[in-house]
Amino acid sequence: MAYIAMATGFLLILIGFYGALTNRNLLRMIIAFTIADTGVNIVIVAIGYMHGRTAPILDSTVSAAEAVTRIIDPVPQALVLTAIVIGVGVTALMLTYAYKLYERKGTLDIAQHTELKW
Repeated sequence: MAYIAMATGFLLILIGFYGALTNRNLLRMIIAFTIADTGVNIVIVAIGYMHGRTAPILDSTVSAAEAVTRIIDPVPQALVLTAIVIGVGVTALMLTYAYKLYERKGTLDIAQHTELKW
């Protein structure tokens, strides 16, 4: 199961990078970056997955003595939740920037925005 999720994540990363590098439309590039971001999140969750372990909640089913061997490390899930929030913020910022560029030039074609090159 973890291998399928990891392969799916890497496939989404490749699709996202391919879309970002081959499209000239800013909205398509933003969507491609979002797909790559989702792929990274899936890979992190797949790496943190441990077969046969349970959620890190100490109750009557999992005692504190056997918690080390029976619960999952919650750090990857916490990282992914943080990455999702940051990803939404970055996507909103990219969409705002694309909208401002569209207002200025009337097009979303990146080739028309030559003043952005340095």
